[in-house]
Amino acid sequence: MTIEKPYRPNVGVALFNASGEVLIGRRFKDDGPEIVLPGLEWQMPQGGIDADENPREAVMRELWEETGATNAQYLDETDWLTYEFPDFAGPATHRLAKFRGQRQKWFALRFTGRDDEIDPLQSRNGQPAEFDQWRWERLDRVADLVVPFRREVYRTVARHFAKFAR
Repeated sequence: MTIEKPYRPNVGVALFNASGEVLIGRRFKDDGPEIVLPGLEWQMPQGGIDADENPREAVMRELWEETGATNAQYLDETDWLTYEFPDFAGPATHRLAKFRGQRQKWFALRFTGRDDEIDPLQSRNGQPAEFDQWRWERLDRVADLVVPFRREVYRTVARHFAKFAR
């Protein structure tokens, strides 16, 4: 009898600008089972929920850690969504190797700051940078820019938050 790995608790951020576009970052390296494929390096910010955190706190921390943005207002959130990690041939000691995938709650936030506060290259809270570039993109196009194992979640997020993209 094998014990099934759990999902990692995680939050995702659909950060909308005044034009209804979302912020995406270009991942520049693999992180265990979180792989990067050529031409599919773009994604919205996301990250793990700490043991002592609620999802609304986690989403603001992750937004800041990955982008530097702090000026954002809550709009809406999804139910919990899941995706599976691809097969991982790396060390069993990798921090993500104990998980089968991610269990995510996505948040729609309205960016109320200025673009110059966004800086994905700076390390924050001791976390290494995940993105080397960022841009604003139409929400309905983002699923085509991410790795295949995330696409269905991104399509669900796009449908759920479409009202903020108009």
